[in-house]
Amino acid sequence: MTPTLVFIVGPPAVGKMTVGTALARRTDLRLFHNHHTIDLILRFFPFGSPPFARLNREFRRRIFEEVASSELPGLIFTYVWAFDRESDDAFVEELAEIFRARGGRVCFVELEATQDERLRRNETEFRLAEKPSKRDLGASRARLLADDLAYQLNSAGRFDGRADYLRLENSALSADHVAERIVEHFGLPTPA
Repeated sequence: MTPTLVFIVGPPAVGKMTVGTALARRTDLRLFHNHHTIDLILRFFPFGSPPFARLNREFRRRIFEEVASSELPGLIFTYVWAFDRESDDAFVEELAEIFRARGGRVCFVELEATQDERLRRNETEFRLAEKPSKRDLGASRARLLADDLAYQLNSAGRFDGRADYLRLENSALSADHVAERIVEHFGLPTPA
């Protein structure tokens, strides 16, 4: 069995984890959302500190290596990709290469939504239950707005036309609908 890696990327609160959850239900791929490591490490070190960055990178890399080498069908990984940062490009490529080196398939899904919709989603019950660091709503909202100003969090079509890339505007789409579109677009296997 060749493992599959599905990156779901986009700005904060665009719906990556919710879509990833719906996609995992349809495909048996395991969901590894961005905050699985972030919220663990925040118990010990502040966000962005050198120990935080080292541990976050290493934990993610090791999980990717183990899943890619296992009998699991693959992984769905959610990530806020700053498209204007070469370091983010390099990190995405580093993680993708772990699967490619083992004969795996890598697919990219970019989600886009309006800022108003993302601010609404930033306060949903599911997001707050799964991401403890987002429960301070004022701080979470401020960070979302600051990140929107500081980084390019959507590709602006940079990868349009690539067979391994799907870009979707999901402001008005349900997570289940988006997951179904991903399955269809990439021909992902679904359990019988």
